[in-house]
Amino acid sequence: MSASSSDASSATGSDGMAFDFDVIVIGAGYGGFDAAKHAADHGLRTAIIESRDMGGTCVNRGCVPSKALLAASGRVRELADAKHLAGFGIHAAPVRFERQKIADHANQLVATIRANLTKTLERAGVTILRGKGRLEGSQKVGIREISGVDRILSAREVIIATGSDPFVPPGIETDGRTVFTSDEAISLEWLPRWIAIIGSGYIGLEFADVYTALGCEVTMIEALDRVMPTFDPDIAKIAARNLIEGRDIDARAGVLARQVTPGSPVKIELVDMATREPVETLEVDAVLVATGRVPVSKELNLGSLAVETTRGFIPVDDEMRVLVNGAPVPHLWAVGDVTGKMMLAHTAAAQGAVAVDNILGHRRRIDYRSIPAATFTHPEISSVGLSEVEAKELATKEGFELGLVRSYFKANTKALAELESDGLMKLLFRKDTGEVLGAHLYGLHAADLIQEIANAVARRQSVSQLATEVHTHPTLSELVEVAYKQAAQAVAAAQAGSPAAAPASARQPLGV
Repeated sequence: MSASSSDASSATGSDGMAFDFDVIVIGAGYGGFDAAKHAADHGLRTAIIESRDMGGTCVNRGCVPSKALLAASGRVRELADAKHLAGFGIHAAPVRFERQKIADHANQLVATIRANLTKTLERAGVTILRGKGRLEGSQKVGIREISGVDRILSAREVIIATGSDPFVPPGIETDGRTVFTSDEAISLEWLPRWIAIIGSGYIGLEFADVYTALGCEVTMIEALDRVMPTFDPDIAKIAARNLIEGRDIDARAGVLARQVTPGSPVKIELVDMATREPVETLEVDAVLVATGRVPVSKELNLGSLAVETTRGFIPVDDEMRVLVNGAPVPHLWAVGDVTGKMMLAHTAAAQGAVAVDNILGHRRRIDYRSIPAATFTHPEISSVGLSEVEAKELATKEGFELGLVRSYFKANTKALAELESDGLMKLLFRKDTGEVLGAHLYGLHAADLIQEIANAVARRQSVSQLATEVHTHPTLSELVEVAYKQAAQAVAAAQAGSPAAAPASARQPLGV
């Protein structure tokens, strides 16, 4: 099935038709990048089409620059926390920072990662085409090049990886300067004295972390009935106590920003979410709109293959085949944010690899349950697998008893040594088999800790087996060990038909 020759005519179908490429990928974000590289590495003649910057949202306007800002602002927060430093006997001078140099750090990182990504594709033999791609029927892709030239290419397989853009709700007017989305926020062109952030999901939380560290006053506006509505309620409670209530943030839930007008000041008309009655009008220096993302699919000419979207998202199965009326469209695939599954860069990359494996004839399905998610605040939030609500529903459906244990950072030697002991891990598991169903964390390095649980979820492992694995002491990873041991005892007790009590090792700080 592969076409390793550099001659385009070598990409020939079973009907003798010559294709320009074996695979054409539309979109060069993380999903498109991984798909194109994986295809080229396996001998497929591959092209990738991109109308904007190589690397897509993650590299240019998302995870990469935002983590650079969080890294710099996190250092500022740490050095400015006199009370925390005093706990170590350290007394630092007043902290000074240069906004432009922090912004430059992010910009330089973007340029480096984008260049590395482009070179990687070129070394793999991928043909990079600059322009806007679209479908032109089965196994045909149109491209309007940046020069204005329009042409049609043929490919045995087509992968759509066009990603997403920030969602701006009706009534909110953006000007890119006083009212803006995360696309503009990552440039850190200025630091408003008072900024309102609309939305309390991971994007809103991360930017609130940056802005408060750099001295801005923040008002957080959430339309749903609680702040951080997409997070586990127990995790949200402890995280909000530190990330919102413990900082210069005025958080308001159950209110809708019905109208936002740019200017100096920016005017925000707030109404009650339930009644739509006016609440008040705020006047702030700037507004960041962090209300989610929408797929980029309108200009793909999906109608040429009768593909119908749902709110712009392209329907796919777990092999990443595009669906029409529930049936796969031959030779058409979609990966990344445009599918509306888990809108995360590493999910897109995983989907890209799954799509190409199936193109190569290696049947593979993606396992969304085992894909972790993280919010890179200080401290971090992370999760993997099922939520507690989902786990309870599964337990009812399949007739098993759900197990839940908590492991606390305050009982961890390394967290105590760091004076960062306010944190929690929740582990969900089946009491009959011990299978790990999910985990939710808030605390120091939660984004790193979640990977161990994600691996267990991916392998459908039992806590009874995992509880015997030795963790390095003293490390934060012992939080996971404690949870596994607690869970294993609960499983053993359930199998024996007796109630479980937490083992001593799970109740006491290790090594203290």
